[in-house]
Amino acid sequence: MSRQVLITGGAGFIGSHLADELLARGYRVRALDHLSSQVHGPDGSRPSYLDPAVELQVGDVRDPEAVRRALHGVDAVYHFAAMVGVGQSMYEIRQYTDVNNLGTAVLLEALTKQPVEKLVVASSMSIYGEGLYRTPEGRITTAAERGLEQLKSGEWEVRDAAGNVLAPIPTPETKTPWLASVYALSKYDQERLSLLVGRAYNIPTVALRFFNVYGPRQALSNPYTGVLAIFASRLLNGNPPLIYEDGHQRRDFVNVHDVARACVLALESKAAAGHAINIGCGQSATVLEIASRMSGVLGCEHIRPQITARYRAGDIRHCFADVSLARELLGFQPQVSLEQGLTELAQWLSEQAAVDRVEEARAELEMRGLAV
Repeated sequence: MSRQVLITGGAGFIGSHLADELLARGYRVRALDHLSSQVHGPDGSRPSYLDPAVELQVGDVRDPEAVRRALHGVDAVYHFAAMVGVGQSMYEIRQYTDVNNLGTAVLLEALTKQPVEKLVVASSMSIYGEGLYRTPEGRITTAAERGLEQLKSGEWEVRDAAGNVLAPIPTPETKTPWLASVYALSKYDQERLSLLVGRAYNIPTVALRFFNVYGPRQALSNPYTGVLAIFASRLLNGNPPLIYEDGHQRRDFVNVHDVARACVLALESKAAAGHAINIGCGQSATVLEIASRMSGVLGCEHIRPQITARYRAGDIRHCFADVSLARELLGFQPQVSLEQGLTELAQWLSEQAAVDRVEEARAELEMRGLAV
């Protein structure tokens, strides 16, 4: 009989794509998902995109009984259930800590009683804070936090003590975490808890540090989701994408199909056990470039991005992935180019309706003094 896999958060964006990949490879898939209204809308029904072959159990990862039922007969677990969003995490502190930290603890405690052959947990690039940098003299360095006075004056780049601008370089897993938001802290806790308990109970465990994942099925009406989906929801409603700082901050945008493949490789690779591994495309692009390209693929070139020249608490300047370890341990190689990924995303977007809640989210941040 084929192996049974559980995906917590399996009805969501990345989880559903992973389910497709697993089913195509002959696995049986069960999803445990709360069907959060922020992600799935107010009706809480099974998403139409979720393959009918996926056994969906509606339940909360914080509920020990729901987790116990979901684990019955399971050979491997992907733990993707989490609240996602840097900005929102800075004021919904209890909710993020409850779902992400407590939910992981409930799952891990259940796994100590019902061990599985493999656990793969979704971590995040947010745990790095700023990525790695190179000084003008060529020395590799970590960056100090940008000061509030610097940000208020519109000086966005990261500088050394002498005032020299530092050049961003790919960030490897060896970089010391710098936890700049409640979300980042909770993802680091998820990662460390899983690796710690996995080691103690002899459950091979892998933490995958996802960078900026994009693609079809991302929640377009959730103003705290990935930046490409946020830009798309603005454009589809005839509004300009809102860009913080000056738009030249660099990120690693990785397609969800590549991420799903990496997740399966993590399940099947013995060498990956015990490691935290970057999953990105290994290249960087500016947020302004991404907004402009998104406008182009949607036929909205006339809607120009709006540079706010403002800063959000918890944001960092530059961070993009060094994927050498993923190549070495997983045999992972990104296959979807940004052009291919944006074209597919545009085709999917043409059939979607998006409620633009970005202004509402921005007002929440400003009211709390989290945007300057």
